[in-house]
Amino acid sequence: MKSAEEQLSTYKSVHLNPKNIRTHFVGVPLIIWSIFLLLNLIPVNFFAWDDPAISINMASAFAIGVLSYYFKLHARLAIGLTLFILPVLYTSHLVTEVQGAVWIAIAVFAVGWVFQLIGHKYEKAKPAFVDDLNQLLIGPFFLMAELYFMLGLEKALDKRVTPMAVEKRRALEALRRKSRL
Repeated sequence: MKSAEEQLSTYKSVHLNPKNIRTHFVGVPLIIWSIFLLLNLIPVNFFAWDDPAISINMASAFAIGVLSYYFKLHARLAIGLTLFILPVLYTSHLVTEVQGAVWIAIAVFAVGWVFQLIGHKYEKAKPAFVDDLNQLLIGPFFLMAELYFMLGLEKALDKRVTPMAVEKRRALEALRRKSRL
């Protein structure tokens, strides 16, 4: 398994433009929420308490799996992601009761991707997942890291990741220039 630094630097290498990062702070949460809504709509329930909002269904099983992966990568960032995912799980569960919930999920998903694509126009770089599908899971992890960095937390991690990302970006741009010749 690649380290948190490797994963973050790869993702950040195509997310260095501040406008791109800002669009991702809108797009990625929308996409995540819509995916959890879709997963909540799958009629599989592994375990439920008296309150139907507290259950182990496809959405919560996915959350447990993804958060386990994040905790293996970096526990402090995973705590922030847990605090983000819990309300996402709950609110997306509430929307399952709304008629047309699947269409809401699809619309929110599409809007999220529009923000992502706009951001990559600013960046002038393709999304990270194009070369590595695992980077789809790293998007939320990256945004949590960026939030921590903005708050002055995890400075040592930022000092390791950013230079690696800049170097990876230089290598990508050199390869792109070479392929044009």
